[in-house]
Amino acid sequence: MSGAVTPYTADVTFADLKNDFVFRRIFATHPDLLTTLLNDLLERSGDRTIEAIEYLPSEQLPLVAGAKLSILDVRCRDRAGTVFVVEMQLIHVPGFINRVVYNACKAYVGQLEEHQKYTQLADVVAISICNFELWPDALQDAHRLPRVPMLSRWHMTERHSGTHGLLQVQYVFLELPKLAARWPAGPGADLWAWLFVHAPELTAIPPNLAPGPYRAALELANQASFTRDELDAYRKVRDEIQQVEELGEAKHAEGKAEGKTEGKAEAKVEAILAVLGARGVPVSAEARARILACADPATLDRWIARAAVAASAEEVLAPIA
Repeated sequence: MSGAVTPYTADVTFADLKNDFVFRRIFATHPDLLTTLLNDLLERSGDRTIEAIEYLPSEQLPLVAGAKLSILDVRCRDRAGTVFVVEMQLIHVPGFINRVVYNACKAYVGQLEEHQKYTQLADVVAISICNFELWPDALQDAHRLPRVPMLSRWHMTERHSGTHGLLQVQYVFLELPKLAARWPAGPGADLWAWLFVHAPELTAIPPNLAPGPYRAALELANQASFTRDELDAYRKVRDEIQQVEELGEAKHAEGKAEGKTEGKAEAKVEAILAVLGARGVPVSAEARARILACADPATLDRWIARAAVAASAEEVLAPIA
């Protein structure tokens, strides 16, 4: 946290706003706070401001197979009928974007009952607050593509003219790791992102956080205001999140180790075939298949040494006498 907040004078513990229980405590029971969040993330103002919402039934889907943690969503509808699905995504799992698109389209087509007209369909906006980068700056730079900002909004446009259209299903992503280190210049998406990222570090309400929806949201995360049952629920979800994160880190480390091993084996296989090729030693399809299928480092090392002197590929692959 850089140059953001003056020293605190009280000892308070704030819960993580990204926690399923806390997110629901704030946004699923306080429509004024959810409305502010929506207006900020959708950059709505003036006559486009969302003034009132109606909560809709929510769904919880498994985040990863076998995990207790669920993907959180809060659903609501404004007076114009537009449906908003707000999700907090903690782990970047395979197929994440596909799942977001699937659920948004499902929310769109699921509005119609039998014999209803297509004109009764209302727009759907899927909002994903992500605790990971979907479009890392380094990757965009490497591919010479424009950087995607922390808050990005997506909808269809006509390819040649750039005309906006087919706006019935739209997507919004807030990538929290892209948050700047400095204190946000004012209210809006940056301030929400700051609270999502830094709330657990705070020991008091920052003096420069003016009264209003942002301060109210942080006050609702004050653990001193939780009942014993609410604290238990918060800690249960926090532990589940930690378990899933640790599982993900372990799988990532395992994958990297396996990748290194596989990479070394592939290099040795290539070396065997290259040496035999350079010496003009013919390699039958059967011998090539055996070499390509081998992943044992000791065996491959032995075959490399033999490839330098053997008269045939079969001599390279011969068992140890």
